[in-house]
Amino acid sequence: MSAPVKYSIQTRDLNLWYGDFQALKNVTVDIRHGLITSLIGPSGCGKTTLLRCFNRVNERYGYVTTKGEIRLLGKNIYDPDVSLIELRRAVGMVFQRPNPLPISVYENVVFGLRIHTPRRQLGRGVLDAAVEKALTEVGLWTDLKDRLKQRATELQLEQQQKLCIARLLPLKPDIILMDEPCSALDVEGTRAIEELMFELKGRYTIVIVTHNMAQARRASDECIFMLLGELIERRRTEDLFLNPGDSRTAEYIEGRYG
Repeated sequence: MSAPVKYSIQTRDLNLWYGDFQALKNVTVDIRHGLITSLIGPSGCGKTTLLRCFNRVNERYGYVTTKGEIRLLGKNIYDPDVSLIELRRAVGMVFQRPNPLPISVYENVVFGLRIHTPRRQLGRGVLDAAVEKALTEVGLWTDLKDRLKQRATELQLEQQQKLCIARLLPLKPDIILMDEPCSALDVEGTRAIEELMFELKGRYTIVIVTHNMAQARRASDECIFMLLGELIERRRTEDLFLNPGDSRTAEYIEGRYG
């Protein structure tokens, strides 16, 4: 008997407005635990808005109104007792361009720990171990173990983006959101980030926004296609590309628009 499917994110009738403009329309979807899920669709379709709903980053803008439900690991993130600090600790985010802090590699990795953990629990040994573990997980330890005092902004772009991912890991997130994480990288850098995603999946649920259809096809387990604020379909990536269930999906994949 197969194990029941576990979902990390479940949305129900999710609607979002930027002022009077409705960016999301009745989005209902389940995102499976431990997989890489790509959000695809033409510019302005709502995929980045949806991604930023999962850690409530959209609410930083005063003109945003959200209705509906998002359950992360069984808890509605809009419940009044939800702490935004704890939510964003559990749901890490990586942006289009690498944004390491202009401090050392070491201090970048432990930055979140210093904020979220009582100082008495953060001896040097604890911090050192966290840095080594996080950099090892993202494949940077060998290259940077003798350069931990180097300013992070001096690293190559690929290394900077990996470091931004490493910065999340000491907080032990359940979910990692990636908003076009390879858009500023060359082919080799893109390949390195995709390989890292494969290494991290299973331990983390990864949701990625991408405009690159080739990347979505090779790097994700499932795909969600969005159009004009609506979720058109969610399928296994192979099925969505080879046998889409909606003609609009087929038209987008075939490059007829977007």
